[in-house]
Amino acid sequence: MKELLPGPDSLANRISFFHILLLMLSLPFDIFYSHIILISLCVHTLIQLKKAGIKPIFTKRVLAVQAVFFVTVIAALYTRYPQQAFAEWGREVVIFIFPLIFCLNTLDIKKYRPVLLFVFAIGCTLTVIYLYANALLTILFYGMPITTLFSAAFTNHNFSAAIAMHATFFSLQLVIAMVFMLYFLLYKASSSALKIICCICCLILLAGVVQLGSKSILIAVFLIFLLAFPYCLATWRKRLQFVAVVMGLSVIVFGLIFNNTTLRTKYINDMQTDLSPLQPGQDSEPRLARWEVIMPLIKSSPIIGYGSGSEITLLGNEFFNHKLYDSYLKKLNAHDQYLSFLLKSGIWGLAVYLAALAYGFKIALAKKDVLFISFMLLVAIVSLSENILDVDKGVFFYGFFFSFLLFSGTLYKPKPHARVSIGRKGILPSFRRRQREGRQA
Repeated sequence: MKELLPGPDSLANRISFFHILLLMLSLPFDIFYSHIILISLCVHTLIQLKKAGIKPIFTKRVLAVQAVFFVTVIAALYTRYPQQAFAEWGREVVIFIFPLIFCLNTLDIKKYRPVLLFVFAIGCTLTVIYLYANALLTILFYGMPITTLFSAAFTNHNFSAAIAMHATFFSLQLVIAMVFMLYFLLYKASSSALKIICCICCLILLAGVVQLGSKSILIAVFLIFLLAFPYCLATWRKRLQFVAVVMGLSVIVFGLIFNNTTLRTKYINDMQTDLSPLQPGQDSEPRLARWEVIMPLIKSSPIIGYGSGSEITLLGNEFFNHKLYDSYLKKLNAHDQYLSFLLKSGIWGLAVYLAALAYGFKIALAKKDVLFISFMLLVAIVSLSENILDVDKGVFFYGFFFSFLLFSGTLYKPKPHARVSIGRKGILPSFRRRQREGRQA
């Protein structure tokens, strides 16, 4: 367990460490706790501010994280909905703050990255256990069969309702925790106890992801295990072995999904419905129907959009005109971050967002940081089906982990074996060492 313990540090850095740790543990719960801890962290950082410890602020990595906030600020200059625009400012300001904290704070994030992520993963695991326990206690209290756990009453949003979290946004956190635990199991865990803990956590987190029933998350997880992990492995043999194991587990998981009516409906039938045109008499309004309503609006102002804060009002009017009354009453957004940028800030806003994602992918792939690659895949894929930057939990997830992963460098990687070179000396390193030890004897 020694590899998890942080080394000696100053009192100010220790306080910063526990602030960030508590902030990460608060992410699955009410946004109130995250805001309070973030404010406390900002105050502590400013109090302990020292010129010698300040990292450069005007850099590409800082601007890459803050870019989407600046898009909101600039698009607010020409909006017709200033009140809603300022509300978006208040929600997205944390994206501006997080990289500044990592620049101004003297804490060595790279040094503490493993322990912070390990505790975060344990916290996510315990949260999933709590949700399963809550569901089982409810089932037992009402005398329902245990199989009810996998019914619509205890999956998707109903499963995460006990912590008031949107299923997809909670799933984002679970995937980050699961990827770290798997990476830690493969490359860092040295004791049997740690390996057992990692295995148990991975299984519980995977079960939570499946129970939450987010289609975009399941696709992202499949791509992470099929592409991100093999890309970061050292040899082709290990890559093929890992892919074989992943394919085997995928067959099991998809088999369980197909054999359960609720999960099959959520993952397969609902996806087909979402990508199909609206049918007469259909109860639920598919995403495709809402996207078709959005496209004429985008074509009317493709370059600059309609300004920050305009999305809900504009879409509400169009939903009503196209008889999408359920979407109108629920005041739904575009449910696609890319379309949302096009609607509010036009092509230039979408270009900035895509540039930020491209920068993140570039750094992650260059460092072969599987956790960073996983984060970027999650954001890119979930942005196809959700407005990840229009919800507090999505904004916190994007702003914190983008900054954290950029500033903390890479995870532990095993040291490469010493290369054997046959040059002018023509002697292997091991042979030379034995020869030298023989002469000393």
